[in-house]
Amino acid sequence: MVSIPRQGEIWWAEVEDMRRPVLVVTRSEAISVLTGIIIAPVTRTVRSIPTEISLGSDEGMSVECAASFDNLQRVRRDALTNKAGDLGLRRDEVCVALRALADC
Repeated sequence: MVSIPRQGEIWWAEVEDMRRPVLVVTRSEAISVLTGIIIAPVTRTVRSIPTEISLGSDEGMSVECAASFDNLQRVRRDALTNKAGDLGLRRDEVCVALRALADC
């Protein structure tokens, strides 16, 4: 059985001919009916700015990194291959980063 991603989860994705971790941004209720979802790519470049969510071992990452909301992308849902982690109780930070991105 294939697991359906949920908002706030970190998944490995096959995008742009490479494998990288991404944070699912699309609201959970819509994911099962969409072929494309919005993700924030995860990078080891941590700038500590409002449009990033810092990630580490508590979220399932092996190194300190950040989900970059300044680089949101649409990817096919089937590009997500394996769940790597989860924001857990920090899921509300998705909304904070989106507000910072829109500057509102």
